[in-house]
Amino acid sequence: MSEQRDYRDTVFLPKTDFPMKAGLPQKEPGILARWEEIDLYARLREARAGREKFILHDGPPYANGDMHIGHALNHILKDMVVRTQTLLGKDAPYVPGWDCHGLPIEWKVEEEYRKKKRNKDEVPAREFRAECRAYAQNWVNVQREQLKRLGVCGNWDKPYLTMDFDAEATIVAELLKFAESGQLYRGAKPVMWSPVEKTALAEAEVEYEDITSTQIDVAFEITESPIPELVGAHAVIWTTTPWTIPVNQALAYGPEVEYHHYRAHDGRRFLVAVELLEAFFSRTGLGPVAEDPEGDITLSEYALGTYRGSDLTGTIARHPMHRLGGFFAHPRPLLAGDFVTTDSGTGLVHMAPDHGEDDFLLCKAHGINPVFAVEGDGRYRADWAWPNSNQEGGQGSVINPKFNAPDGPICSDLREAGALLSASTDYQHSYPHSWRSKAKVIFRCTPQWFVPMDRPSLRMRAEQRWENEGGSPDPTPEIEPGEATLRETALQAIADTRFVPEKGRNRIGAMVEGRPDWVLSRQRAWGVPITLFVDRKSGEYLNDPEVNARIVSAIRAGGVDAWDAENAQSLLGDAYRAEDYEQVTDILDVWFDSGSTHAFVLESGKWPELTRPAGYRDPPADLYLEGSDQHRGWFQSSLLESCATRGHAPYKAVLTHGFTMDAKGEKMSKSKGNTVSPLDVMRDYGADIIRLWALSVDYTEDHRIGPEILKGVADQYRKLRNTFRYLLGALEGFSDTEKVQNGTEMPELERYMLALLAQLDGDLRRAVSDFDFNAYVRALTDFCNEDLSAFFFDIRKDCLYCDAPSDPKRRAYRTVLDTLFQALIRYAAPVLVYTAEEVWQSRYPGSDSVHLLEWPEVPAVATDWERWNTLRSLRNQVNEAIEPLRREKVLGSGLEAQVTVPAASPEADLAELFITATVTRGDGDGVTVTPTSDHKCGRCWRHLPEVPEDGALCGRCEDAVAAVESAA
Repeated sequence: MSEQRDYRDTVFLPKTDFPMKAGLPQKEPGILARWEEIDLYARLREARAGREKFILHDGPPYANGDMHIGHALNHILKDMVVRTQTLLGKDAPYVPGWDCHGLPIEWKVEEEYRKKKRNKDEVPAREFRAECRAYAQNWVNVQREQLKRLGVCGNWDKPYLTMDFDAEATIVAELLKFAESGQLYRGAKPVMWSPVEKTALAEAEVEYEDITSTQIDVAFEITESPIPELVGAHAVIWTTTPWTIPVNQALAYGPEVEYHHYRAHDGRRFLVAVELLEAFFSRTGLGPVAEDPEGDITLSEYALGTYRGSDLTGTIARHPMHRLGGFFAHPRPLLAGDFVTTDSGTGLVHMAPDHGEDDFLLCKAHGINPVFAVEGDGRYRADWAWPNSNQEGGQGSVINPKFNAPDGPICSDLREAGALLSASTDYQHSYPHSWRSKAKVIFRCTPQWFVPMDRPSLRMRAEQRWENEGGSPDPTPEIEPGEATLRETALQAIADTRFVPEKGRNRIGAMVEGRPDWVLSRQRAWGVPITLFVDRKSGEYLNDPEVNARIVSAIRAGGVDAWDAENAQSLLGDAYRAEDYEQVTDILDVWFDSGSTHAFVLESGKWPELTRPAGYRDPPADLYLEGSDQHRGWFQSSLLESCATRGHAPYKAVLTHGFTMDAKGEKMSKSKGNTVSPLDVMRDYGADIIRLWALSVDYTEDHRIGPEILKGVADQYRKLRNTFRYLLGALEGFSDTEKVQNGTEMPELERYMLALLAQLDGDLRRAVSDFDFNAYVRALTDFCNEDLSAFFFDIRKDCLYCDAPSDPKRRAYRTVLDTLFQALIRYAAPVLVYTAEEVWQSRYPGSDSVHLLEWPEVPAVATDWERWNTLRSLRNQVNEAIEPLRREKVLGSGLEAQVTVPAASPEADLAELFITATVTRGDGDGVTVTPTSDHKCGRCWRHLPEVPEDGALCGRCEDAVAAVESAA
């Protein structure tokens, strides 16, 4: 045999400079710099001008720390929404924003004060607010650069900040809409209060943690009753908040509960719910007899009477500390309470209207008012006459465990009075804590400003807007009587809104259906003031449109500092005297700030890209997208604010995502050391890896991240990158002159691949419509890995490498590769924003950004799906049959295989599809494989009958080599 020639120089191998190794951490910053240089966001606005708008309104994160993994997930999802809508040809702007007021920022500034041993209360309010503003601005700047690094495309040069003067003025204007339409009232009722932060908290600012508390049973002696035998007996209450006993004003019973009156072995008589007697005996040891040696004594023998709760109407007890006189000497009536159950305790509940909503409402209905015994710092008033409550200059916070302990002052005094029946520190339960300071909160009755949920009130027409620069209302605002309460309006808006996932509807619906009145006021310094003047005589707030207009204008010019006592008279004008009015000093709940963002971001005109056409009447935002905790936060405050002022929600759809857990499914915390920083991930892997992770998980549920998970994502990324690398190499030198223009002239395999592409296109469009990005990424990666790399590319590599450049089949293949490239680069661009740009610039150096492209036009090609499903299934069977022979080295590769398939197999060039030497049809049902006896072509390596000896050329390769040599 003659010496074999090396034909590698005649094979058309893919050629590209696109590297297999990504080097994303080093490469991405340069790509980001180019986008900023060409002002990609502005270019997109110009390119989509006049198109249908899609507006995602950014929920403002707090400006108080580095970006964490939740920020990253949230903003990647938002960016995916905006980019896919933009790809579809819509004008989909993105204006990022930050929440800059409120406790999170103020608390951080106070922490710095505490380190320097400074007292915030001794610092002028303007100076303190200036420090809060500077702190917030610093973190806005930091987070902005971090989020940009994620590849999020938006108007980063002009974000919205709730602390901008225009924003503060609009928030005030929105508040005054509530005031003018009668949707504000001042009242005293228990609210969740943080003694550490000295302010009321919204439900969204509270988290629940398991704690162990002191539980006590306390006896209240009955002094009057329509049931004479009860006089002198003791009504027993059970509580886990001993500190509330000093402000007890009544007892509550369940009207349908059955109560037992019995004599204990110590001679005292007690009244306890029948269902809870055994548990009461166990806690106190106060059974009817001390011991029962015979074991035949029944409880009924010691019963003095059994009564329904309703029989107790008119019964009066006295406080255990009645000997102190004054407040403690007042009678404690027993009142019917529908909320009383027999789940635990004694079936009788002590009522402290200062510290419980049920307590407050029941007592209020009977003319019993709060006494405001507990101060804002959690201490009893200095003049409160409880024996040990103010020893050594004050008891500390009422929720101090030592204060409530069995040997603490409350229990000690009750024990001395003979009223403490049991006390133990073993009661475990869930308890609210401030999610900022992590300190326990209390229910505390304080004067606050509220928005009523159930009061029909005057409501502004949706057409009314405060649009002029000064913030004054329309000259003749139209006001109509509200036909629905705020709760009813909000529930209807929820019914009209799309929720993704759908379970979000029930979640927020249940919260709105059961929520109390909205507490607007906070007792802090850094925030938008409640800009109301209250008449000192009548207690009514001033409702004058001209005064309101001056207030809004002053805030617009000078920010929140304009609401100052020095400016009171100028704001009131000549018609009123400042000394006749109290200027409210509370600030607004920060959720009101963020709940008003739709007004100053989407409706102000400050961001033209967000402005809807004149006459637009639907909710201004197509989508709000945040974590599921915002059902009780931003989603809800935005809903209530908009429903109260406009009669509908500010959004058409709400999308929520779950929380990111560690690799074990545990909640991340710095103390556990299990956090994953997106900054570290970008440093080690690159932003595209964290984007691919975020868009691959099922974000609608809680999901995981960790080192091994990220390695898996990196492997997934490499496969996608190699798909594009192959396409770039295979298309080297491709031009329009090579294209096969008539799709019907293409081979069957190419037509099938175009049909698969059209199918993928439909799947991706549905995923975009459903915001199902997990399905989007999965469909894209499966197509690249299974339909392209493992199937189409594998089969056609022989054609690409060995057919002559002018061969119609090779031209058809490269034509389809170009179609695939143009589609896949667009599909991948919203996910792998940096890599897609790198790929695009590799093929089209110096061209416009890939992100200016629109959704591809994919040809609709018919195919016989059943036939191809059968062929691909048969191909898998052949590969499975070949693999053992390869492992045993009977075969070097499938090209050496002679395959027999069932006779009923579809007609096709099966050897080409299976990449084998030959395929014949046999009589059996299965697949058999044996080594071929045909010789191997020295160029294409196929084993063919026409090749006379190993290393010689087949006819196709002879023609191809001749063409190459003649062209040289």
